[in-house]
Amino acid sequence: QVQLVESGGGLVQPGGSLRLSCAASGSIFSINTMGWYRQAPGKERELVAAISRDGSIMYADSVKGRFTISRDLAKNTVYLQMNSLKPEDTAVYYCRGWGPRYDYWGQGTQVTVSS
Repeated sequence: QVQLVESGGGLVQPGGSLRLSCAASGSIFSINTMGWYRQAPGKERELVAAISRDGSIMYADSVKGRFTISRDLAKNTVYLQMNSLKPEDTAVYYCRGWGPRYDYWGQGTQVTVSS
C-alpha cells in the first residue's frame, strides 16, 4: 500500500506561482500513472496533469503553458509547478497514483488565488 501526501498549497496573488509536491511512501516507478487533479467549489474533480511510467505527459488545456508536472524517482516525489496563476485555478489539488490493481489518492492541498 502506498501513501500519498501533498504539500505546497496556500494563498497566492493572481500571476504568482506555487509548487506542489506529492510524496509517496513507496516507489512511484512501480506505479503506472501519477497525476494531479483539482476540484473547485461546485465543480467536478478534473485531471490537471499526469505522467506515465514511461515518462509520457499530458495536461489539461486550461493549464498548458502554465503548469509543469515532473517527478524525482529517487525521492519518490511528483511535483506540479504552477505559474501565472489565475483565480479560476483556485481548488483543492489532489495527487493520484493508479494502475490495473491499485488506485491511491492523497488527501489534497488547498490552492487559493486571490488578490
